[in-house]
Amino acid sequence: MWSRRDFVRSAGAGAAGAVLASRTGAFANAPSAVAGPLRGRFLTHVSVVRVNQIEVTPTRNLGQDESADNTTANMRLRRGAFARGCPGGRMTWAISWLALYDPRQQYKDVRRLLAEYHDKHGDEVTFIPGGYFAPMYATREDNRKTIHQALQDVSKMVGGGYRPDSLVAGFMDAENQQHLANEEGIHVCQGQIWSQHGIDNGDGDGGICYPYYPSREHYLKPAQGKADFIDCVCLDGWTCDFFTARREGFEGKFNSRQGVGPIETVQDLGEQVGRKEMMDTTAMHFDSGYALNGFGFVTSIWELSLGNHQHLEWWLGSVRERWPDTQVMTERAFGLEWRKHTPDNSKLNYRFDVQGTGAPGSEKDLEIEWYMNREFRLELLGPVADKSQRMAIDFTRYDLPAHEPQGPQREWSLMNVLNQKGTRPQDKPKRLGSLPEEGQKLIFARYPELKKLG
Repeated sequence: MWSRRDFVRSAGAGAAGAVLASRTGAFANAPSAVAGPLRGRFLTHVSVVRVNQIEVTPTRNLGQDESADNTTANMRLRRGAFARGCPGGRMTWAISWLALYDPRQQYKDVRRLLAEYHDKHGDEVTFIPGGYFAPMYATREDNRKTIHQALQDVSKMVGGGYRPDSLVAGFMDAENQQHLANEEGIHVCQGQIWSQHGIDNGDGDGGICYPYYPSREHYLKPAQGKADFIDCVCLDGWTCDFFTARREGFEGKFNSRQGVGPIETVQDLGEQVGRKEMMDTTAMHFDSGYALNGFGFVTSIWELSLGNHQHLEWWLGSVRERWPDTQVMTERAFGLEWRKHTPDNSKLNYRFDVQGTGAPGSEKDLEIEWYMNREFRLELLGPVADKSQRMAIDFTRYDLPAHEPQGPQREWSLMNVLNQKGTRPQDKPKRLGSLPEEGQKLIFARYPELKKLG
C-alpha cells in the first residue's frame, strides 16, 4: 500500500532564505476575548521534525532514515517560506522522540533552533508520539509514559519555564486524551486524522472534522454529557476534499487524502491542478463552510523532510490574498480559543454544503451535504442539478455505545449504521426514508427540512 511518505525523497528543496516574522499579527488581529459563538477563519500549520519516517515507538521505526533532511538549513527554509506566505503568523513544530534525544550535533542544533523560534516568533513547540500512529503500535500505558517523559524534556529544551499546551498525535485514544487533560494539564490534542482509511499505517474514519470534546468511550465519538466528557479539544490533522475523502484508500486511482497537503496534490496532480485543489479545498471551509458555521477551520501537517517549501509559501500567500481576515495561529491557540467559546458539545452543529472541485475524484456535477453534531453525523450525496436525488452515504450515530480496541491494532474507526467508505456490505447509498425508523426520528428532529428527501 502506497504511503504518503513515499514522496519524501522526490520533494524539492523549495525557496531559499529565511525571513523573520514579527511576534504579533498574522492575516488579522488576535481573536477577541469575548465569549459566545466562535467567529472567523482560522488556519493552523504544523511542521514535523524527526529522524526516521515513522517512529512508531521509541525503539521501533518503519521506513527510511530521514536525518539528512531534518537539518537547521531545511528548518530555516520552512520557517522562511511560512513567514513570507504569512507575515507575523505563528506555527506549531512537533518533534519526534528520536529527534528529541539524538546526540548528534545536527540534532542539538535543531533543538536549539526550535527554542529560538519559540522565543523570536512565538511558535509552539511540542511532541509527536508514535509517528502519528501511537495507538496502533504501543499500549496505552506505554504511550502515556512516553508522552509524559517527552513533554518534560520539550520544556527543558525550550527553557524559560515553557510548557507545551497541546499535543500533535495523529491518532490518540480517548484514555490518553483524558490523561492529557487531567494529569498533564493539556487541553488541546490533534488527536484524529479525519476520514483516513486504507492509507499509511492506521485507519480512523467516523469522527467529525471540526473541534469537539471526545467521549471516554471512543476518541471519535463526541462526549454526550458530563459522564463521558473529556476536557481536551480534539483537532483534525489534515483538511481534505470532502469528495475524495469519501473513498477508501486509493479507490479510483486517486488519493482519498487529497486536499491541502502537497503530496496528494502537487505531486499527484501537477503544480497547476494541485495548487488549484489546495485552494478549492480551503474554499470549502472559508466560503460556504464559513457562511454556514460562522467560522472556518483549515489545518495541515507537513513533515520537514518533504521540502517543497515554496508550495507552503504560495498557499499561505494565496489564502492571505483571498481571505485577508484569516487568523493563522498555533494548534494550542486555536484549540484554546474554540474551548473558550464552547464549553461542551451540546451546541455542536457543523454544516457543509459543497460542490466537487473538478479534480480527480472530486466530481464537479455532484454535491455533498454534511451534518455533524453531538448525536450523529450525516452525509448526503447527489447531483448538483437535482437536490431531490440526495442519498445518504454516511450515518454514524454517536448516541450509541462505542468501544475502542483494547490493544494496538490498525483499525480504530467508529462505524455503525452507514459509513461513507463503503467497506462493509451495508454501506450502500440509501434514501433517508430507508434508514432505520429510530435513525430517521433522530435526523428529522434536528433537521426537519430533510423530511422532503425521505
